[in-house]
Amino acid sequence: MNEAWIIDACRTPRGIGKAGKGALSGMHPQQLGATVLRALAERTGLDTADVDDIVWGTSNQRGVQGGDLGRMAALDAGYDPRASAVTIDRFCGSGITTVALAAATIKAGADDLVLAGGTEMMSTYSSGGASGPSTLDNGNLRLRARWPQPNQGVAADAVAAMEGISRRALDEYATTSQQRAAVAIAEGRFAPSLVPVAAEDGTLLLDHEEFPRPSTTVESLAALPAAFGVIGDYPLDSQGTTFRGLINSRFPDLEINPVHHAGNSSGVVDGAAALLLASPEYARRQGWRPRGRVIASATIGDDPTLMLNAPVPATRKVLARAGLTVTDIDLFEINEAFAVVAEKYIRDLGLDRDKVNVNGGAIALGHPIGATGAMLIGTVLDELERTGGRYGLVTMCAAGGMAPAIIIERLDQ
Repeated sequence: MNEAWIIDACRTPRGIGKAGKGALSGMHPQQLGATVLRALAERTGLDTADVDDIVWGTSNQRGVQGGDLGRMAALDAGYDPRASAVTIDRFCGSGITTVALAAATIKAGADDLVLAGGTEMMSTYSSGGASGPSTLDNGNLRLRARWPQPNQGVAADAVAAMEGISRRALDEYATTSQQRAAVAIAEGRFAPSLVPVAAEDGTLLLDHEEFPRPSTTVESLAALPAAFGVIGDYPLDSQGTTFRGLINSRFPDLEINPVHHAGNSSGVVDGAAALLLASPEYARRQGWRPRGRVIASATIGDDPTLMLNAPVPATRKVLARAGLTVTDIDLFEINEAFAVVAEKYIRDLGLDRDKVNVNGGAIALGHPIGATGAMLIGTVLDELERTGGRYGLVTMCAAGGMAPAIIIERLDQ
């Protein structure tokens, strides 16, 4: 089987994902995706006519984010029309899955040159640019009875209650995320992958992370009101069904106390990321030296009612597939959808906290749904190069109770 080499990775800064407030919110999602695709071509000298495919992730594929965003972004970036593309949706896990699929086609010998990544402009949600019904707004009573799927924030509170994880512990985790992100930004750790975003006329829109709040403390977070208590009790139908009730229909003795809020949950942002993957044969012909390679990938489903717990079994699955153990992994990136996701992940796997999200995570930087996975793979590759580590593992929870996971290896250049 072929190897799948990672030639390069890049991403935009994350802009605040609220219409009229974030620096990127006036862009079209196709333009934002084009930014990273264009940057990859310029950074590597890529002949876009050779691209076998582009696998793109976008979770909310409605309105301006619909219509095969990956293909439209490639055309906007000036790629040769022969560079085809497909856009997929695994909710939050989309960006990891695009890289896994790209690597799989190269390993199988079907393709030699594939780009992977994603775009999510969450500012389009609030502006109505990505409107229409969602499958998460589930009115299917049979599905609701079999596997009730609540609001994710309410599910996060439920997991914290089940695991006995206190709000104090979650706020401490969130504060550490902000502190680590502040250090990473000050030291330029994100610089190797970060590309500025400009408007069509060349005006610079954003060249730095817009979301972090480095002055965050445990005490300031303690003053924030819990965000999902009211949502948990909001009536969903004429029968008075609530998100809290959906969880209690399966776990009747569980007392759900709201512990998550804006400060210990992932940030709403806009962003895009892309990676260039190639077979060794093609890369050598271009004179490219790989930065890394994809060792293994895996995806697994878990309880869709609790929704957020699949990263641990996904990690165990991908480690087994790679023939590795947690002690072999130098760096872990677990998406901070909610603080409880990362906190439970660390506790369940017995991980060294100094190996997990060492440059902060989505609590501090934001979580542009379909792009985040690709961003994290680039982030862990940069950090492996900075520290001389070998293996990085990236995983994240996804709606519906799923999680993809991927292991990459740094290659000496």
